[in-house]
Amino acid sequence: MEPDAYGWPVPQPQTRNIRGLLMAELEQIAAAAGMPLFRARQIAQWLYTHRVESFDEMTNLPLEFRQHLKTRFTLAPLGVAALNRSADGTAKLLLRLEDGREIESVIIPTPDRVTLCISSQAGCAMKCAFCATARMGLERNLSAAEIVAEVITASRYLGEGQHLTNYVFMGMGEPLANYPRLLRALTIMTAPWGMGISPRRITVSTVGLVPMIEKLMAETSVHLAVSLTATTNELRNRLAPINRRYPLEQLLETCRRLDLGRRRITFEYVMLAGVNDTAADAARLAKLLAPLRAKVNLILFNPFPGSGFEPSPRETVQRFQAMLYEANLTATIRESRGQDIAAACGQLRVEGGAPRGSSAD
Repeated sequence: MEPDAYGWPVPQPQTRNIRGLLMAELEQIAAAAGMPLFRARQIAQWLYTHRVESFDEMTNLPLEFRQHLKTRFTLAPLGVAALNRSADGTAKLLLRLEDGREIESVIIPTPDRVTLCISSQAGCAMKCAFCATARMGLERNLSAAEIVAEVITASRYLGEGQHLTNYVFMGMGEPLANYPRLLRALTIMTAPWGMGISPRRITVSTVGLVPMIEKLMAETSVHLAVSLTATTNELRNRLAPINRRYPLEQLLETCRRLDLGRRRITFEYVMLAGVNDTAADAARLAKLLAPLRAKVNLILFNPFPGSGFEPSPRETVQRFQAMLYEANLTATIRESRGQDIAAACGQLRVEGGAPRGSSAD
């Protein structure tokens, strides 16, 4: 399989999952079948409002049209291979894709919201030293239909009285390395004819793919989070190797130029004991972010086997936060959720799985 310009697998055509199609494409399908265009909106309503799992359930479509769709498209839902619930209410879904590969999605309830952590790839190619997913390598990109199906599947496993309020692309994979399919999924998620989710409820996290950051902010209204985790190029080269291609200066200058309106960029900073948690690190971070409309999420490192890192002590994290406050930066400490089921930030990892090499449209 030929790699793209970044060296990542390029998806190849396969039977199209209708959940990954845009309204204009649904209208083309209706027109090609001799149907009026309003049938396209009916299909979208069945897909995203009623969230059906078969064409037979689309009962207001003519039978012949349903048969037409069944012979040309798939509506394959994601299989749930396992569901683990944490003592704190967090739920981790192990989802099986059509080709047998598996991904993880996490439902994170708090008193004022229920957040879904979404995967955009099976595995990841970014090789961040503090992330368990990096140990998998990249298996393939997810299709837009698979990303949308994550949301639909997760909505069926909520607790009593819960409904999803926020969506973060912080699961397995680097979202911006799968940009065309990410953008298509975001369009479906936010469109009035789709899921109707406000872009203000969606955050896309990146380790720093500079050209794609500019595209994302120009083409969507979602929030941006940047995984920073180091204040020098020397350390960031070791923790996040993408920094060798897009060093700190280039990344932060790009962020400074973005037209964000009232939005702020969230900079994620994983606290690693004795590595990046000194007073000097805090001072450098404050200086780096001073020109930006930014806030900082201090993330308690969640250990995994063979990581080689330890989490910073709570008092160290609090001192680090206080120094950022003194520099007039908004800084919050992100508490670990789902650590007892390996669902916390940086812990998502699927062992084994199908052979590598195939991909999704």
